[in-house]
Amino acid sequence: MTSPISILLADDHSMVRRLLSRRLDAEPDMTVVATVSNADKATAEAIRLKPDIILMDIDMPGLSCFEAARTICRQCGDSRIIFLSAFFHDRYIEQAMAVHAWGYITKHEPEESVLKAVRKVSAGIAYFSPEVKARIVVDFQGARLASQGGSRASTLTERETEVLRYLARGMPKKEIARTMHISVHTVNRHTTTLMTKLDIHDRVELARYAIREGLAEA
Repeated sequence: MTSPISILLADDHSMVRRLLSRRLDAEPDMTVVATVSNADKATAEAIRLKPDIILMDIDMPGLSCFEAARTICRQCGDSRIIFLSAFFHDRYIEQAMAVHAWGYITKHEPEESVLKAVRKVSAGIAYFSPEVKARIVVDFQGARLASQGGSRASTLTERETEVLRYLARGMPKKEIARTMHISVHTVNRHTTTLMTKLDIHDRVELARYAIREGLAEA
């Protein structure tokens, strides 16, 4: 008999965790091995439990889900990540692909879509919501965004984008440093580079830019 698909669910909304966990556990071929409220805990539990699938909300407090995904991919090679989000900005999709996510589901889809995604990804088939799939092209170079414009945001590295998202949340630089496991000096360096690349020289304006461009949610 085939073992059920083991699932780790990470979402900062307790109701979402409870309802989705209950729905997944009701399936005979699925079992939720843990539910957590942030990406730090998701990383720790993923390393401890090595689940088949990690369903992870994109916008949670604390450590960025993309930073968590990078660590999980390094240490849990067989675990596959599916992102959940109410948003499908190009930058989010781009970052999800950069960390080799197997799926990206928008939260307005029915629960059946999540079940379908879990089964497909478990079988080695990527799953993206229609709105996300419409923004992706697959060719000999692999999967990528259909639109590859030369916006200022596109010049940012993944690390710079993470710092920008934390700044937009109003996190102090010391907290950003602790969250990203880097020094305050490095945070300051990234902030200076951000201001130069974006031609914005005020932290408040950086936060407004991040929210406006969909790099962080208000």
